[in-house]
Amino acid sequence: MKREYPDRPIVGVGAVVVHHGAALIVKRATEPLQGQWSIPGGAVELGETMRAAVAREVLEETGLALEVGPVLDAFDSIHAAPGQSPRFHYVLIDFLCRPSGGELRAASDVSEARWVTAEELPAFQMSPVTEQLIRKALSPLPGEEHHLSSRTQ
Repeated sequence: MKREYPDRPIVGVGAVVVHHGAALIVKRATEPLQGQWSIPGGAVELGETMRAAVAREVLEETGLALEVGPVLDAFDSIHAAPGQSPRFHYVLIDFLCRPSGGELRAASDVSEARWVTAEELPAFQMSPVTEQLIRKALSPLPGEEHHLSSRTQ
């Protein structure tokens, strides 16, 4: 399925990778979001589970192997000019993750990859949805502790 001006939404996954009080962000080298900071992720391939897809995408983009945990959020990402067909339309499922191996490096379709704390997030001017998602992962509500699961459904 073509990604630009698709016939239907594309399922995508994202990883909020948390390690030692910081979250992993990447600078996108391709559309959509070219030049913007975001979380690593991409499209689910045919026959691939969402958890396998997020692990594959993060490894390809950053060199890090993951332990994939629970779903943090799901939302639509629709890029369209008013009155026009959507240029991009993704249904995104974002997972809480932690690194389990590898060495951080920018690869695949990202130009930079780095760890940031919640205090540093505003400097990267990412979308409000992405910033809120990262803050959610870094600061669970009182009594709500994020636990990673090794479940591989």
